[in-house]
Amino acid sequence: MRPRRTATCGAPSPRPTPSSCGCPSRAGRSGTCRPAAAASAAAPPSTTRRRRRARDGTIASATTDMGHQGSPDGSWAADDPQAQIDFAYRGVHVTSQAAKALIKRFYGRSPAYSYFDGCSDGGREGLMEAQRYPGDFDGIAAGAPANDMVVQNTFHHAWNVLTNLDADGRYILLAGKLPLIHQAVLKACDGLDGLKDGLIDDPRRCGFDPATIVCASGQDPSTCLTRAEAGVVRRLHDGAVDEHGRRLEPAISHEWGSELEWTLFVPAEQGQTVGSQNFVESFARYLGYTNQVRPDWKLSDLKFTVESFWKTVQSSSYLSAMDPDLRRFQRGGGKLLLWHGWSDQHISPQSTLAYYDAMQKSMGRKAVDDFARLYLFPGVAHCGGGEGPDAFDVLTPVMAWTESGRRPGTIVASKIADGTVARTRPVYPYPRVARYDGTGSIDDASNFTASTPRRDPGPGYHWLGERLYSGDYQTWCSADGTRLVCRPSQTWLTREPGAISS
Repeated sequence: MRPRRTATCGAPSPRPTPSSCGCPSRAGRSGTCRPAAAASAAAPPSTTRRRRRARDGTIASATTDMGHQGSPDGSWAADDPQAQIDFAYRGVHVTSQAAKALIKRFYGRSPAYSYFDGCSDGGREGLMEAQRYPGDFDGIAAGAPANDMVVQNTFHHAWNVLTNLDADGRYILLAGKLPLIHQAVLKACDGLDGLKDGLIDDPRRCGFDPATIVCASGQDPSTCLTRAEAGVVRRLHDGAVDEHGRRLEPAISHEWGSELEWTLFVPAEQGQTVGSQNFVESFARYLGYTNQVRPDWKLSDLKFTVESFWKTVQSSSYLSAMDPDLRRFQRGGGKLLLWHGWSDQHISPQSTLAYYDAMQKSMGRKAVDDFARLYLFPGVAHCGGGEGPDAFDVLTPVMAWTESGRRPGTIVASKIADGTVARTRPVYPYPRVARYDGTGSIDDASNFTASTPRRDPGPGYHWLGERLYSGDYQTWCSADGTRLVCRPSQTWLTREPGAISS
């Protein structure tokens, strides 16, 4: 009988897909979606009495509330440092411990393998496990990880809102123009991969300029953009900067081709409160600033300056999962599968690319290739949805790699419409991309082959916070009454301009 497994998320059959693990296929919240935690056990000897026999392939699963219950406005964190610690990094760890103990008690045998599969904040939690508790899981599938949580839930989402306001506080760009922009992007870039299929396989190669659809004199305004609207589109794509153009997040905040998903932060009408505003305010009021509860905090309180940046990211030492040195996880035989949708409207794929790049620089390309893979899915939005094929299995490849040494290769993604598979497309480990072989249907994955680009078309990963991709500022925290106490108390991060002691 083959070994049994533990998995953080899933049902015995079929294998879980991204839409059934961690976040729903159209995640309604950013950075708050929780994965399940799971474990499966090997069958006990037949002579064991009053215990259950685990059948071949059984997966036993467990889930966690990450240490809190409450409304999504972030108020659960107010004056509750233990809840903050549990959410930051402890919740999945203790759930793993409890699940394994229960399995051993119930089945009479410890699980042979343990896995984690999560997306969004679930992706962050998976990386946090690999970094802080490398022995908890044998394999981790981390999708669209919110690992740069503090920057994401402050400067990233705040920029989405504030860069679209005029001097009177009114929105400049409204959602009714998003289909127009999207069609213009596809017209400019859909064919760059040699195939016009409504998808951009690598948006970094797209040089779309919003100024090309600015209204000409006398043109119907419903068919074009004002100069102010075009400016908003460019700034939403490029990402947050200070007044001197210094980047406060990695370049490319929203990839070309993702425009239909921008309703997360581009409202349908004036007076609407968009999702991005809710994310920032709930985070900054109760969780983002260590030992500070400010229920009246508002978006305009966030300043886009270097000093404000370093003051704001102090809580990254325990909330963010940015350490690229996963040697302990690797030495224990751990396997990591990272994945991200190119049309993610919540978390930029550039964040995951920057982390993967930092892993390679920290550990070496060969070492990373020994235990980690990255997959990028064209047209897929946050944890699923979007115009691209968004139904796929990332857990089975991790299991096969862990248990039999079979390295992950092609993942076939499907687009399902009205219960029917409308398109399949292969996705290969980064940096390889799919290319149509010129025969048969473009909706059939078998008609595509892998191609490795001659060069990396990315913008690079130089920005103000790039040193956050390191492991020399992480802290471990404890609760002292209503205060969070974190050690070490002094790191390079606490010495940055604007940093203040909590």
